[in-house]
Amino acid sequence: MRAKLVTSLVFLIGATAAASAHHGWGSYDSAKKFTIEAPVEMIAWQNPHAHVMLKYQDATWEITLAPISRMQNRGLSEEMLKAGTVITAEGYPSTRREHEMRAERITVGGKVFEMR
Repeated sequence: MRAKLVTSLVFLIGATAAASAHHGWGSYDSAKKFTIEAPVEMIAWQNPHAHVMLKYQDATWEITLAPISRMQNRGLSEEMLKAGTVITAEGYPSTRREHEMRAERITVGGKVFEMR
């Protein structure tokens, strides 16, 4: 019985630490919300978050999107973000990496998709 309790506690602590590390959005400046509208250069459709690359003001920006399952549940698919598709991304710049944004929402083909 004691071994099960210890194992359960270790698992719980590990899962909590992993979730906390993954969902830390403290490295984005929520006071500096801005918008980028540009064609998709490249997409990385992978977990835990998809990313698109956009060329904006002579720089390539990496836009961090929501988890794939959330986007699919809201009607956004990988095919909608093909290279060349113009999107609008609204979000916050990274405080650690130049030209990185965490998107709050994106607009594709006139439709708004919430990332949170």
